[in-house]
Amino acid sequence: MNKKQIALTGFVLSPIVVLVALCWAIAISIKEPRKWNPPAVGAGAGDTGGANAIGEWIAHGSVKGAAVLAEGGQAGGAQPASASLVEPESLPQGFILLVEDKSGKAGPSSPIYVGCNYSAWNPGDEAFKLESQSDMRWRITIKRPVGVTERLEFKFTRGSWDLEELNQDNSTPGNRTLPKVDISQLKEGELPKFEFIVPKWGDERPEYASKLAADPYRPLKVTGDVRRLQVMGGAGSSPGLKRELLAWLPPGYDDAKNARVTYPVIYMHDGQNIFEQPPGVPGEWKADETATSLLARNLISPVIIVAVPHSGAGRNSEYMPLAGLVGISSRGEEHIAWLVGEVMPRVERSLRVKVGPEHTGVGGSSLGAAISLYAAAKHPEKFGIVLAESLPLRTGDATIWKGFLDGVKVWPRKIYLGMGGAETGEDSKNAERNRGYVEAARELDKTLDKAGLGPDRRLLLIEPDAQHTEEAWAKRLPQALIFLFPPVMDETK
Repeated sequence: MNKKQIALTGFVLSPIVVLVALCWAIAISIKEPRKWNPPAVGAGAGDTGGANAIGEWIAHGSVKGAAVLAEGGQAGGAQPASASLVEPESLPQGFILLVEDKSGKAGPSSPIYVGCNYSAWNPGDEAFKLESQSDMRWRITIKRPVGVTERLEFKFTRGSWDLEELNQDNSTPGNRTLPKVDISQLKEGELPKFEFIVPKWGDERPEYASKLAADPYRPLKVTGDVRRLQVMGGAGSSPGLKRELLAWLPPGYDDAKNARVTYPVIYMHDGQNIFEQPPGVPGEWKADETATSLLARNLISPVIIVAVPHSGAGRNSEYMPLAGLVGISSRGEEHIAWLVGEVMPRVERSLRVKVGPEHTGVGGSSLGAAISLYAAAKHPEKFGIVLAESLPLRTGDATIWKGFLDGVKVWPRKIYLGMGGAETGEDSKNAERNRGYVEAARELDKTLDKAGLGPDRRLLLIEPDAQHTEEAWAKRLPQALIFLFPPVMDETK
């Protein structure tokens, strides 16, 4: 056989050889599936994902496993459309988060935490503290808390929101989430690992000034007359804590003609951002500017606004009225006792406030709204006015909140409810949760209606595009104050 005949024979037989090789590969994959388990079509390469996986197996003898997360963002990319894909939060063995701190600022005295919806966004929860490793990375194993059905949303912090993670350009990243994992790639009981890089932290911003924010003698950047009143104590770990109330007084408070005039008062939780925007906080309520403008137009009665600061890392516990949310101890009863027994007497001794529930309000946002509503329900003889923004009635176990609301015996004389239609963000993946928060607000409004609170005693304001932010609460504040403190003909009564 000459060379031309050999070449022609090889050319004719080559398709048969390729076909035999392909059949052999398929047979091997059926007989020993663990040796070849490519991701389903669409795994990171559109409709060509399966073909790419076959090519990789032929070239290298294996297919790369689960994806990891990269710098400055959320889990993303196309996910395999496979029945073996599951949410990592559903795995009984849990999962592992690994963090590389590019700045090197994290250390034994300033460890890394996971601030997340599982801990009601406590930035320094000891249950979510990462441990340092010898390879300069930080590690935590997380298991789904019992009774929690929502997916994990989180950010990394160094114990406070002043020290939350930043992108390389000093901007604040959005909430992180985790991609689904292919359980067929995991051994029995194996924990999937997700790796992250944190480029910077909050104290690397040029404007970072936590010491200035904590200075009780700093000049206040406010509109109008704001008085400082010191109080001691609080709930949980705060008995020895010194706090500074900020009391905004209506124009003319010190005028001689008003020397005997008394004023209604509202106590606002999360007092750090009611009148100012402290470092590390994205916004403020602008209550001082708003009240000043409304009074100038005679749209509200003169009112004293008292900003009551939270205790910092213990905020979630002191504002948690109910036991049952995983990872948070309920110190709400202690907090209300402190509010009634320490804060109110201090204000009433120092300022000319009207006493009685018909003149006394309490308010806040998120858990601050929850503890405000709880305070009014527990002490109707003290608080008759409630301002509640973004009530978290769908956070954690909704039945806990429903049980609380069903047990209320006396509702406030007047109650304002504010809610955004995009509380958890504008991403389409959050649409169902957003609807849940709005639905809960509407259900509460119906409950109030059935309890006999007519339109003159309750107001529900839903802003379809608003998120869970100070900017949204500031925007709705004018309508809240106009409803709760309408102008009266004779302010001296």
